[in-house]
Amino acid sequence: MERRLHTRHRARTTVYITIPGGRRKLCKAVNLSATGVFIETSNLGLRKGQQVELAFAINLGAITKLHRRTAIVAHVSRGGTGLLMEAYNARTPATAHAS
Repeated sequence: MERRLHTRHRARTTVYITIPGGRRKLCKAVNLSATGVFIETSNLGLRKGQQVELAFAINLGAITKLHRRTAIVAHVSRGGTGLLMEAYNARTPATAHAS
């Protein structure tokens, strides 16, 4: 049974992933939804629950948008890594500075 809230779409984009320690890796996105992305990865040493930073471009025809998101590792498999992205509109000044 499919548990996803948002439809996955095939992706033809590359994703820069920044892992703790500042290491950056360029990966290929396999599919993408409003809240998640699955990327092809080799052994990056990522663990479920770990936070990473993503940067990727989405081509909208005449316009290309650059997206930067914080994401949490949802699962790691032999084929890649599933990441749950933080919602863009969830970042508000009140929550950004809360400790």
